[in-house]
Amino acid sequence: MNTGSDETGEAVVAADETKGEPALGSRAPQFIKARRALHLSWQVGVFVVGLAVVVAGVIMLPLPGPGWLVIFGGMAIWATEFVWAQLVLRWTKRKVTEATQRALDPKVRRRNIILTTIGLLIVGVLAGIYLYRFGFVMPWKIKE
Repeated sequence: MNTGSDETGEAVVAADETKGEPALGSRAPQFIKARRALHLSWQVGVFVVGLAVVVAGVIMLPLPGPGWLVIFGGMAIWATEFVWAQLVLRWTKRKVTEATQRALDPKVRRRNIILTTIGLLIVGVLAGIYLYRFGFVMPWKIKE
């Protein structure tokens, strides 16, 4: 990664740690990082396990199950080893935090409460019209 200077990556690491975020990079044990072949096999293993979890999450999207939660879990597995996954997770956390703050804004909450109330009123009126017209009969038992 180009940091814009000829110095080692220590300045980048120090800047990341000052913001309260851990440094980017591999979290493999030091004895694994010291051996190239072992580190490469470690990365392949992490990638395969993360891929299996992400694929399971994608399968859960249309099926019952916590699809997005599992996908983010797979991304977290990848983030233990790959910088790109760490950056994606940081971006996702930042966006979720921003969305949470926007949702807690009093104006937005008031608007959401008003829209929910209007929606419930519409559903209630439609249910009342149905009951007035057909009585309490299930739709598949209505006779013409």
